Amino acid sequence: MKDDLGHPVDTAGPVRRVVSLVPSLTEAIAATRRDALVGATDWCTHPADLDVARVRGTKNPDRSAVVELAPDLVIANREENRELDITRLREAGIPVWVTVIETVDGAFASMRRMFTEALGWDVPGWLDEAEQVWAAPARADGRRVAIPIWRDPWMVVGARTFTGDLVERLGLVNVFGDPGVNPRQERYPHVELADIDADIVLLPDEPYVFTADDGPEAFAADTRLVPGRSLTWYGPSMVTARTELEALLG
Repeated sequence: MKDDLGHPVDTAGPVRRVVSLVPSLTEAIAATRRDALVGATDWCTHPADLDVARVRGTKNPDRSAVVELAPDLVIANREENRELDITRLREAGIPVWVTVIETVDGAFASMRRMFTEALGWDVPGWLDEAEQVWAAPARADGRRVAIPIWRDPWMVVGARTFTGDLVERLGLVNVFGDPGVNPRQERYPHVELADIDADIVLLPDEPYVFTADDGPEAFAADTRLVPGRSLTWYGPSMVTARTELEALLG
């Protein structure tokens, strides 16, 4: 059994104790088999009533606390977690399954493997439902969209990202996914404010917390505040994200 990076992972039978270092996947696991989730990061905010041990952040997990929880498996993600932490946990004898998610379809495929191969569980009903939701063709739109995720310095969603693919599945065109604009095809390029030229700017509330008073004033273009969970999370949120985002986009 190998994770999304091709690293061998050995677990004995269906997993009963899980620590998740990825907020999206924490919600996915909790929505499927909450009693198996024994630890999560401080950033794992969904479900809101989740009551498990907290192991600090995604970039600085308390590895000793993870080991003490004696999980059958730790769930991680190449983008959100550090290779060093994954390596150290494996050296401590803790199996770690690393996901790689860069597209909507890739998210569905990765989560299916996580549930069936890594965890040894059945595919949850919400995952089938989410796939059906996103299988519908995009409405004709064509607006050029920019998605800042940080300011001072400004950073935007670029190429080969889940969020970039998701907005294109809604019929939008990600400005910084274009090789002509982002020739190095960076995933989250640093840019100058003057270079953010788009028909519409989407400002999520994570990782930078854009608000009505912090963000929209920087742009002349049509600017919309968007829940980060709908725009950047994969998991159960994908069941409702499409409807929510289409309503926000008009």
